[in-house]
This record gives sequence, C-alpha cells and structure tokens, in this order.
Amino acid sequence: MSVKYGKMQTEIFGTIYILVNEKELFDISLSEEDWEKTNETYSPEYDQKDSLVVEIIEQLTEYFEGNRKTFTVPIKLTGTAFQQQVWQELCKIPYGETRCYADIATAIDNPKAVRAVGQANRKNPIPIVVPCHRVIGKDKSLTGYTGTRTDLKEKLLQLEGITV
Repeated sequence: MSVKYGKMQTEIFGTIYILVNEKELFDISLSEEDWEKTNETYSPEYDQKDSLVVEIIEQLTEYFEGNRKTFTVPIKLTGTAFQQQVWQELCKIPYGETRCYADIATAIDNPKAVRAVGQANRKNPIPIVVPCHRVIGKDKSLTGYTGTRTDLKEKLLQLEGITV
C-alpha cells in the first residue's frame, strides 16, 4: 500500500497532517505529537500534489471558512468493530448539531457503553471529517477532545455556530 501525506496550516490547530492511501483518507493528525506517531507507523511519502491530498485540503479549507457542511472524500476507518460502529454514528450528526455520549451509545444499541463511546471518540483517526467534536457531555459541557484539548473542540463547535 502506497501511503502519502500532505499538510496544511489552520488557525485552530496550526499544522495538520493528512494521510492517504491510493484511494482514501485514513488519518488526520492534529498535533506534532500525533504526527510523530503516525509518521513512525507508516513512513509516508510527502506529496502535497497528490490529487486526494489536494481534494481533502480544499474541503477542509472550505469547512474552516464556513462554506462546507459535509465532506465527500472517501475515507477508510481502521479500528475495532465497536469503534467503527461509533465512528459511523458520528458521521450521522449534522453540521451545527451536537449529541451526548449516551445518545451515541443508545443509537448503536449499546446504552451502557457511554464510556466506551468516549474512548472510541478519542481514538478517531479522522477528526473533523468524522466529527467527534460534535459529541459533548450530557450536561452540555465540553469533554476531552483528542484527550484533553476542549479548547479545540469549542473552537470547532463555534465555527459551526454552536455555543456551549
């Protein structure tokens, strides 16, 4: 499998890294720390001109400018069956709306798996495109984003017109 990457500058995250194979997006690293792990795992080739990298950057740029509400790039989610079930449910949350962890657990017919949903959210390999930032606490509080960065979650929600 040929793995390539590109990068883009964002106001919210700084540099983000986009990882693709021949036909799908399969990772977005939002921090240098995440990127170091991803780079070690895949040793991707830098190719800012790869057509899929270019398309993803265009769609992310449109999203950050407030002009895109859904993503249409092909994605590949790699994780456990449970994680994939959670991530697929996240993709159903419309732009500008939120759900709580219990809502997601109920939607996947596993209402007691609230904490496991949180862990799956944390391991989401394609943040923003798979909108884990739209999942908040039952009391409408912000809870960890990529572990602890609730400030980033808040900025993404504000971008979508959501005040928490």
